[in-house]
Amino acid sequence: MSATVSFEVTSPLGPQPVTLSYARVGRGEPLLLLHGIGHHRQAWDPVVDILATEREVIAVGLPGFGASPALPCGLAHDLPTMSAALRALCEELELGRPHVAGNSLGGLLALELGRDRLVRSVTALSPAGFWTQGERRYAFAVLTGMRRIAERMPLPLVQRLARSAAGRAVLTSTIYARPGRRSAEAVVAETLALAGATGFTETLRAGATVRFTDDVPGIPVTVAWGAKDRLLVPRQGVRAKQIIPRARLVRLPGCGHVPMNDDPALVARVILDGSGLRRDRARAR
Repeated sequence: MSATVSFEVTSPLGPQPVTLSYARVGRGEPLLLLHGIGHHRQAWDPVVDILATEREVIAVGLPGFGASPALPCGLAHDLPTMSAALRALCEELELGRPHVAGNSLGGLLALELGRDRLVRSVTALSPAGFWTQGERRYAFAVLTGMRRIAERMPLPLVQRLARSAAGRAVLTSTIYARPGRRSAEAVVAETLALAGATGFTETLRAGATVRFTDDVPGIPVTVAWGAKDRLLVPRQGVRAKQIIPRARLVRLPGCGHVPMNDDPALVARVILDGSGLRRDRARAR
C-alpha cells in the first residue's frame, strides 16, 4: 500500500521537515528497500511480491526521487543527511532495526546504515562507492546523459519507444541487461521519474568525493553484482570484498546494474539469503 510519512531531521538551521513516499506489504521481519539515483521505489516491484511472502517489505522513495519531495533548504542531499532521514523513517514507522537491501546509491546507503549498526543485515546490489576516480567520472557522465535525454524527450516519443522491446532497449539498456523484460508502463514511468527527479543534481554533486572505505563488522553483509553491469563494472565488487572481508560476494549472471527486473527470482533469493531466512546459499564468487 502506497503512503507518505513526515518527520523532522536536524540541520544547522534547526529541525527541518522531511516527507518520504513508501509502500509497505507482507509479513515477517521488516526489510527496507532503497533504490538508486534517478530511479524510484517502483524499481523493486519485480521482487516485492516474492520478498513479501517472508518479510514485511518497505520500499522507500529517497528524497527528491519518485513521489518523495526534495529535502528542504538547510538539508544537503548527502550521505549523512540521507542516512539521518532513513533513521528517522525507521523510528517513525516503528521498524526497529530492519534488514536493508539497496541498489546503487541505495546499496551505498544500506552499507552506511550497516556500518552504524542501525540494521540487522545488509544486501547491497551493485553499490556505489567502490569506484576509482575514472570509473566514477564515467558513471556520472552516463547518468547525466541519461538524465538530459529523459528531460528532453517528448512523452509521446517515450510512449512509442516503450511499446517495443527494441525501443525499451534504447531507453533502458544502460541499466538493464534484459530491457525487453521491463513492461512498457514501467519504462515510461521510470523515464518520467528520471526526468522529474528534483534531487538528482544535488545528490550526484554530493557523490563526487564519496568512497566507501570502512568495514561493516558485526552484521551479515552480502554484496551482489550483475555480471553485465555497464554502469558500475563488476570488478568493483572485488574491491568491496577487500574492504568488507567478511561480506558474501555474489555474482548475478545475466544481470545488469539494476538486477531486480533482469532476474527477480535470483535477486529475491539473494536478499532472503542475506537476511538469514534461506539455507540454500547463492554461489559466492
